[in-house]
Amino acid sequence: MSLFKLPVELFCRRSVLLTASRCLTGGSRNITTSRSAPLPRTPLFEAIKSHDPQSPAIIHSNSGRNFSYGSLLKDIAAAKQRLANDANRDAGSLRGERVAFLVENSYDYVVTLLAILGSNAIAVPLSPAFPSGELRYILDQSGALMLAASDKFATKAEDVLSGPLAKKPILSRCEKIVEGSKSTEEVVLEDLKDDRSGMMLYTSGTTNRPKGVLLPQSTLMAQAQSLSQAWHYSPNDHFLHVLPLHHIHGTVNALLTPLLAGSTIEFLFPFSVDSVWSRLAAPFLQSTKQSRKPITFFTVVPTIYNRLLQSHNSLSLEMQTATNEALHPKNMRLNISGSAALPTPTKEAWTELSNGNVLLERYGMTEVGMALSCGLANEDRVDGSVGWPLPSVEARLVDLDTKTIIKHGEELDVNGKERSGEIQLRGPTIFKEYWNNPTATAKEFTDDGFFKTGDVAVRRPVPSAGKGASGDWAKGPMYFILGRLSADIIKVGGEKVSALEVEREMLSIPAISECAVVGLPSETWGQKVAAVVVLSEEGKTAGKDGKPFGPMDLRRGLKDKMANFKIPQELKLVESIPRNAMGKINKKQLVLQVFGDNTKEAIGTRMRSC
Repeated sequence: MSLFKLPVELFCRRSVLLTASRCLTGGSRNITTSRSAPLPRTPLFEAIKSHDPQSPAIIHSNSGRNFSYGSLLKDIAAAKQRLANDANRDAGSLRGERVAFLVENSYDYVVTLLAILGSNAIAVPLSPAFPSGELRYILDQSGALMLAASDKFATKAEDVLSGPLAKKPILSRCEKIVEGSKSTEEVVLEDLKDDRSGMMLYTSGTTNRPKGVLLPQSTLMAQAQSLSQAWHYSPNDHFLHVLPLHHIHGTVNALLTPLLAGSTIEFLFPFSVDSVWSRLAAPFLQSTKQSRKPITFFTVVPTIYNRLLQSHNSLSLEMQTATNEALHPKNMRLNISGSAALPTPTKEAWTELSNGNVLLERYGMTEVGMALSCGLANEDRVDGSVGWPLPSVEARLVDLDTKTIIKHGEELDVNGKERSGEIQLRGPTIFKEYWNNPTATAKEFTDDGFFKTGDVAVRRPVPSAGKGASGDWAKGPMYFILGRLSADIIKVGGEKVSALEVEREMLSIPAISECAVVGLPSETWGQKVAAVVVLSEEGKTAGKDGKPFGPMDLRRGLKDKMANFKIPQELKLVESIPRNAMGKINKKQLVLQVFGDNTKEAIGTRMRSC
């Protein structure tokens, strides 16, 4: 068994159960590190216990350190006991308490997260990239009992607990969560009568303050089981994990579901394009092929695929050959793109580079995990589509104008025009509530229990897909996302324009490297389409007389691909477009930054109608 010292410290809230003097001095009970607490009999812990105890669960890519499933289970149990000791409570008495933590992508993170779940508590993962003020808000809003921080982020944690939190006071410092289990006893699983465990992730807060999305452990497991059924996770899968862990994508898709299936998760931290290429190539290079296994499962955001594609030609010939072999479908079983729309050129370039490995697109969000997905069969990975409702997910479209449900077979109106609707979802994978915000919770659910996603889509049959090749769940018409109702649906003179559709076509133009399509106010049409563009190297001289690509070049490039009213009427060239950690763009902020407060007199190049 691998022995592991988890360098995580706790910051504990003063309460009637935890005296301030004990917390501030760091004093606690004399704890024996071999002692561990039983874990709850939930699908997650039952699965971890059932896996081969010698099988690798977690690998640190840079150091090669390997932690088995047997070690993982024992360290979780020991960490649970230490959490209880530091809170001056009996093991299991943290029922429903919120425990926040600042830990890098590592074995430390996994043990911390699962120890909190095993304590019947609610895990609140924090992003180290967030400013201290935002983290203070999350700690305050969640009412966190503890803040755990790894050595790497101890200074950040101290800063977070200064200022308003120090004055309140809510939180103060305690000692390490666990120093590694030395127990040789088998970990015991016990029935849990009142399961209050789960995870709380915070929304991006683009329109209001971030909201805490409460995902009970039962919901997390429903999400994981749904994905496992659709994407066929197995103990043979070897994940390369490069995603942030305060998002649903990195936590459920690439951590909890692999653990449920007995897969191996390899953390590559910190992320860099060169390190990803080096790791993918390693099993196919003479110097390293004996020490590294091929990556079989890779799930990231479109911006990472773009960066990998852009850098591939700069690799040595040996590295290019090895990475081409690594991406081949016979070695990489599945590559997935999500969290933002996938441009067609990116999908096509990846397919060519990987000798036919087609990126699988899916749709999800913090409140629902993954809800829709294309299938494993290549014919069920249709460009621009996010597929079908995943197993156990009930989905429907509600017409934007009439507010009626668009039933199957009613996707066209009486004039033969596609009907767009809001995606609404129901089932065991949907979140429970926004923490301490019953008004927001009630607002986002219908009377019959469907969650209103705010995303707009159309549903259309695709003759070559949806015949059950990927399973019974992947049949019938497919969903095509048009965008967010609040940011991506632009109403031009009574016509609805999908910003994502326009972006997809714009990105097929070689002169354009990145783009964001937005709506601006128009006195004549209500709204007009505008575009913010980052030019490629080719685009800097692709215009008339060798000038940069401009408005009329864009119009010529799109006129045969879409209706005139969809083509951007304003164009602004920028050096870069800000994105968050998951590659998403805050379009409301972008409009203000690029076009200014007075969008009617937008800054930029005004395009002529022709």
